[in-house]
Amino acid sequence: MPKTALQRAYGQGLAALPSASLVELLREWLPRQRWFAGKGRGITGLTVLTSTELSPGCLHLLVRTEHLGPPTPDDPATPAADDCYQLLLGVREMLPPRLAPAFIGRLSSGPLNEMVVYDALHDPTAAGLLLERLRSAGSVGPLRFERDARVTVPAGLTPRLLDTEQTNTSLVYGDSFILKVFRRVQPGINPDLEVPWVLARQGCTRVPAPAAWFRTSQPQEATLGVLQPFLPDAEDGWTLALDSLAAGEEFDDQAYALGQATAEVHRALASSFPCDVPTQRQTRALAAEMSERLDATARAVAELEPYALRLRGAFEAVAALGVSRPAQRIHGDLHLGQMLRAGQQWFVIDFEGEPARPLAERRRTQSPVRDVAGMLRSFDYAARSRHPWHPQWAYRCREAFCAGYASAAHWDPREEPGLLRAYETDRAVYEVLYEARHRPEWLPVPMAAVGRLAEHT
Repeated sequence: MPKTALQRAYGQGLAALPSASLVELLREWLPRQRWFAGKGRGITGLTVLTSTELSPGCLHLLVRTEHLGPPTPDDPATPAADDCYQLLLGVREMLPPRLAPAFIGRLSSGPLNEMVVYDALHDPTAAGLLLERLRSAGSVGPLRFERDARVTVPAGLTPRLLDTEQTNTSLVYGDSFILKVFRRVQPGINPDLEVPWVLARQGCTRVPAPAAWFRTSQPQEATLGVLQPFLPDAEDGWTLALDSLAAGEEFDDQAYALGQATAEVHRALASSFPCDVPTQRQTRALAAEMSERLDATARAVAELEPYALRLRGAFEAVAALGVSRPAQRIHGDLHLGQMLRAGQQWFVIDFEGEPARPLAERRRTQSPVRDVAGMLRSFDYAARSRHPWHPQWAYRCREAFCAGYASAAHWDPREEPGLLRAYETDRAVYEVLYEARHRPEWLPVPMAAVGRLAEHT
């Protein structure tokens, strides 16, 4: 039987795939993906950094994209002028209907001319291959697959793709494990591997421990994905809070327990990673960063500008403070959606931080008050998601959370009102920019907080 074009290409190895035709397909496809960081900025160049064949018809790529111009000063969330993305590509002569959402394009030149290229993370066969690589560990080209030898990962677990994430892609295997694949890759160890791994060895049970992971050694060391236990019956805090509001029920007890869980994780982080006491100079620098974000956002979102002067007062008050509570490793992007309740226990997940921020910034020590402020803002978001909104519900949740935190941390974040208000203001400013760019209909939610915070400054 004569060989097909695809079979002939396999004889050469899929390393021949990164052709000019594929580059053009990816330049058109990448900006349409919700995890693409350069929204609204055209791709001026795309370079394949590494190309690794995992199996016939399955290729792992790291690609660098170049964007139109440098980051704009009016938009602090704009990514850098170039980014690195991780792709798992499949190649077929024909794409079955079930994989239609994964379609990238049809090649028009090279050894795989007229072959179909698709996002292989949608393909159960490719997803199963990733799990098998993690189970067996070892290397494939620059890729290193590693695992915790104390954890048994069964073979043959059925994969399914989650469609809820925006900045990464996650696969669930047999309701036993979940693999987070980092789409935007930065050099260094990702906090979502580093922090759970260290906390697990400290005996902290609030964070699911990594079972396996994979990384690359080229072009630089970087974490590519993490496999962790999946909690199939868990519900996230955001869903539970909305259910409580819909039923007209209080959420105080859960908010108190959330505060306890957060404080326990903070204490484990403080004992696992180095801490430092901020100097007056560092405190002033923090306030200056907050003020710069405020000014940049006010230029980008006209609705914020009338409040900017009064909001800046919260940051100026922080600059005048003396040495505050020690800085430590924190979560960095804590909100109700990052908390899972399984049975009667709350778990904390997703330690990646804000993916748009540089990795070094996400790994640096910061005040635990920042995480507290993120949760307080999340209660406000939940309350305002329903009409008419319930300010007393949010107030009681905020108070209960702080009380629960104080019971486990042995200090109360409300004892540092200036720092708490500054971090909450900074978070609200971030929300204003995010909603203006991505969900304009939600802009009134952070703007309401802006009005309240400006009034009390």
